[in-house]
Amino acid sequence: MDRAIERVTTVVIGAGHAGLAASHFLSDRSVDHVVLERGEVANSWRHERWDSLRLLTPNWLSRLPGHRYDGPDPDGYMTTGEVVEFIEHFAVASRAPVRTGTKVTSVRPAEAGYLVSASGGDLHCRSVVLASGACNLATVPEFSAAVPASVEQLTPLDYRGPANLPDGGVLVVGASATGVQLAAELRRSGRPVTLSVGEHVRLPRVYRDRDVLWWMDVSGIWDQRYDEVDDLARARRLPSPQLVGTPERSTLDLNALTALGVELVGRWAAVRDGTALFSGGLRNVCSLADLKMKRLLAGFDQWARGSGRDAEVGPIEEFPPTVVPAATRLSLDLRRGEIGSIVWATGFRPDYSWLDVPVVDPKGRLRHDGGVLDAPGMYALGLPVLRRRRSSFLNGIEDDARAIVDHLARDLAAG
Repeated sequence: MDRAIERVTTVVIGAGHAGLAASHFLSDRSVDHVVLERGEVANSWRHERWDSLRLLTPNWLSRLPGHRYDGPDPDGYMTTGEVVEFIEHFAVASRAPVRTGTKVTSVRPAEAGYLVSASGGDLHCRSVVLASGACNLATVPEFSAAVPASVEQLTPLDYRGPANLPDGGVLVVGASATGVQLAAELRRSGRPVTLSVGEHVRLPRVYRDRDVLWWMDVSGIWDQRYDEVDDLARARRLPSPQLVGTPERSTLDLNALTALGVELVGRWAAVRDGTALFSGGLRNVCSLADLKMKRLLAGFDQWARGSGRDAEVGPIEEFPPTVVPAATRLSLDLRRGEIGSIVWATGFRPDYSWLDVPVVDPKGRLRHDGGVLDAPGMYALGLPVLRRRRSSFLNGIEDDARAIVDHLARDLAAG
């Protein structure tokens, strides 16, 4: 006997910070809805992060709609456990109608809306908000299949700490925030570490006595709208900046890693007969990252002068260029035993394998205009540069969610 189909106006998929922010504004608009979550509230923070991870943003910047950090360390950085607690408190305070342990298996068009099939039963709704996250699957290059079987391969979704890697050296691939943090942690554990470096965003943790993300916030850079960005597709693909949240507010760039004893090599280009082949363009990649950082910091200086706030901050600082060895190795024989494991810190992508609506491009990315999909009544939240540059960070979801729910409510009212 077929199960009865539940009817609700809106289904939100995902009970992370994005889905809960959508729920908050849907409740404000008196739109009946449910939030379906495959695991627990803040599930990815509970189960898909390494043990030592902290937020990149300082605590004073941690905010959700009507919910801000009010603890004793505003300049600190939340641990994963603290992030879970922060999001849980928001879920309780906003009385979000979350159904945990409810895995969505299909979303497909139905009369006047969509049919959402989930482990708890089927729901018919007029609108859907996709807030299932941007980092469901790790992106690993196809040539990883040619790596010798003797070398263990894992991604940041598998990694918890140095102890869960086999003996031997580690090759970390990717120099975003994830890559540099894991390379530093593994090196401090006593392991030989090689870091394969491609395009990256270099930033100091502190500039002129202020957290660099304070500058991004107050100068208005983070508020730039998606339709004002020159190359939006590229902006959405940029790696996360080389930052780490530590009590010392330390900078973790390639120079810091070199000082720790991490060996730098170029971008991993291919595997041939069990040998990793690296690009010879490391110096150019680093020079470009240095140049972009210098331009960004100069923009901060200009803003401080123009806004009359120069006296509030410290003196202008200059940072040495990235030190690149005169000669870096261009190959590494993975069969010799020098490398015991590879960590692919090469990015993430969403998983929309359950979405039976033609809104996903051949590369698995949603086609959307500021979170409004080209399917009536379907929306997205929690993706990079969704509506503003700050969309990627916890504090960026409020404006995004408000705008998306406003659009959704107008659409519902229009019938």
